[in-house]
Amino acid sequence: MELEIDDGGESDSHANAIMSAANSECVYIYCKHDGSLDDGLEIVRKARELDYLSHKAGTCGLHVHVSRAAFGATEAEQDAAIARVLYFFEKHWEELLKFSRRTQKQLNDWASRYGYKTEPKEILDHAKSGGGRGRYTAVNLTNTDTVEFRLFRGTLKLNTILATLQLLDRICDVALHLSDDDLKDLSWTTFAAGCTAPELVQYLKERRLYVNDPVESGEEEE
Repeated sequence: MELEIDDGGESDSHANAIMSAANSECVYIYCKHDGSLDDGLEIVRKARELDYLSHKAGTCGLHVHVSRAAFGATEAEQDAAIARVLYFFEKHWEELLKFSRRTQKQLNDWASRYGYKTEPKEILDHAKSGGGRGRYTAVNLTNTDTVEFRLFRGTLKLNTILATLQLLDRICDVALHLSDDDLKDLSWTTFAAGCTAPELVQYLKERRLYVNDPVESGEEEE
């Protein structure tokens, strides 16, 4: 997981302070430079200190990498499951856009879509043939070993980070275990009703995406 933060300064002392706080018991995170940020760092896992912003900065994303090996033992198995992931994103784009908290301009710049097609394989073939904007797509396939999910806006709110990871886990699970035809028949309501992780259910309710059962949400913190 890559969590971008901004506006607090790109300095070794800040990076060391964040890593010391997070890595006291085990090495969980590291910090690195990111050219898309104005005055910040990209941290792999979670941090919230030193007056950084993430959601409110407008420049930050929450990116998650999933190993291609998780989608199957062979390249053919991996391609079939990844194609279903792409189909899910295109079919349920409006719901995922709402989940992501991104603006349309942010998506156009950093996490664009490939475009809906009637068959999962058609979307994958389109992506492999150079459709989309390379790595700047919602589901980035340009990495050799991972599939990168770039749709989501950065956040320093723990429940939102956990909910995002749980959502992607559920999408990947659906892509692995449903056939193409079953996936086509899967409505967002049915998908959401099958989400059971508490942080994800809470977030879906806050975003009015969970079986007509909304709850009030607090402000998305920084």
